[in-house]
Amino acid sequence: MKKTFFVFIIVLNISSTALSQEKLSINIQKSTIKWLGEYTFYFGGHDGFIKFKEGYFIKENDIITGGEFIIDMHSITNTDITDKKGNKSLVKHLKDPDFFDVKKFPLAKLVITKTKYFEDKTIRIYGNLTLKGITKSIRFSATPNYKEKSLSARFKIDRKEWNVNYQSKFKDGAISDAIGFEVQIKL
Repeated sequence: MKKTFFVFIIVLNISSTALSQEKLSINIQKSTIKWLGEYTFYFGGHDGFIKFKEGYFIKENDIITGGEFIIDMHSITNTDITDKKGNKSLVKHLKDPDFFDVKKFPLAKLVITKTKYFEDKTIRIYGNLTLKGITKSIRFSATPNYKEKSLSARFKIDRKEWNVNYQSKFKDGAISDAIGFEVQIKL
């Protein structure tokens, strides 16, 4: 009898936890990821976009506590080079093995593992980012807009930690080890 009672209590706890969690799918057509790559020794660089393939937040008791986002690396674009041939060349190069090796690693993933809310309404997001088959912990700040059902974040990663190892042959053409991201997520 005691064993049955304890099993009932455990099932009840699991059920109430599951019921208090809500999965909020993102609108991939309205959500954006802008990437920014800069030169090391002078101002300038390149930028473009990468698309979400799918994604969702986990909401518990009216706050975001987790989530998972899949990024389609084949979708990478460039927006700063207007010459079609130059643009196409850069995008092809970004997909090559010394950058993102998109043929071998077509998807990237971010899994939110923890969140911390602050009085100014910003959120510190902790997660695991997988690029090129390598998973590393990251953290960044994000700003929710509850009225518009959106979240925005800006952060940088050290590309070399994910084996994105392009090396320029020219010192003045070297690119920074940092890759910047400006993310807008809409539900």
